[in-house]
Amino acid sequence: MTDCPAKLRGDLTKWLCEINTGVYVGNLNSRVRDAIWGRVCQNLKSGRATMVFSANNEQKMDFRVHNSSWMPVDFDGIQLMRRPLPGSYKQDNTVKAGFSNAAKRQMSVKKRQTTSKNPDSYVIIDLETTGLNESRDVILEFGAIRVEEGIQVEKFSRLVMTDHPIPKAIRDLTGIDEELLKEEGEPLEKVLTDFLKFIGEEKLIGYNITFDMLFLQEACKACKKAMPNNVCIDLKNQVRKKIFGLTNYNLRTVAESLSLDVSRKHRAYKDCEIMLSLYDKLNEN
Repeated sequence: MTDCPAKLRGDLTKWLCEINTGVYVGNLNSRVRDAIWGRVCQNLKSGRATMVFSANNEQKMDFRVHNSSWMPVDFDGIQLMRRPLPGSYKQDNTVKAGFSNAAKRQMSVKKRQTTSKNPDSYVIIDLETTGLNESRDVILEFGAIRVEEGIQVEKFSRLVMTDHPIPKAIRDLTGIDEELLKEEGEPLEKVLTDFLKFIGEEKLIGYNITFDMLFLQEACKACKKAMPNNVCIDLKNQVRKKIFGLTNYNLRTVAESLSLDVSRKHRAYKDCEIMLSLYDKLNEN
């Protein structure tokens, strides 16, 4: 970690050994590890953090990042770290009026702590896109479900107008084509604004959520909006820890293995419904 506050450093040393400045090692169970990572994300305001831990995958390890332009991505079951190309992120050295990013993050954390009436609430999200590369492809559809105390209370399902060509494979998979977007699609900026308002500062749950967050980051940059700083949970990581012996870990393969309904079409909101059923199944008492 970098720029680690003294309070957080003291908290971490209760569980881990600091072998060098900002480098902590230890042997923890997954529950304690996740709790510690949550504390890091909440208290490491302007600093950066990378966590590497053992996992039941081919590499026998997985990792998470916070406040970093380097992002973990799943590539056919192998976790890789995607780093930005040189020059893809421009540094702005001009001084602007207003709060610093660190101050904004601090206020955001305090606001979550004081206004969150239900700590168990969360939002499940999914995006449909024209491809897998966030720098070349675009978002076609936003889907989300807001859950409070285990009950679905609100949904979000919107298509996005685009001039970007839709590959045949995507049309066949989702049923989304140019004609449908002309009829029901809306401008990206409008849909993105409503989506960011919908998710607010709630915890986000997705399946391979890094993929969605990378596309969301590009959309925010294109529309000149601030990237949300929500806590994110990857449902796929939970699946890998609890379910073994599958031929692959695609969402629908996993859902079928648990006898969940996968007859619904491959669309953003429909996949959110599958994720909600899967999340409930994985967290049954």
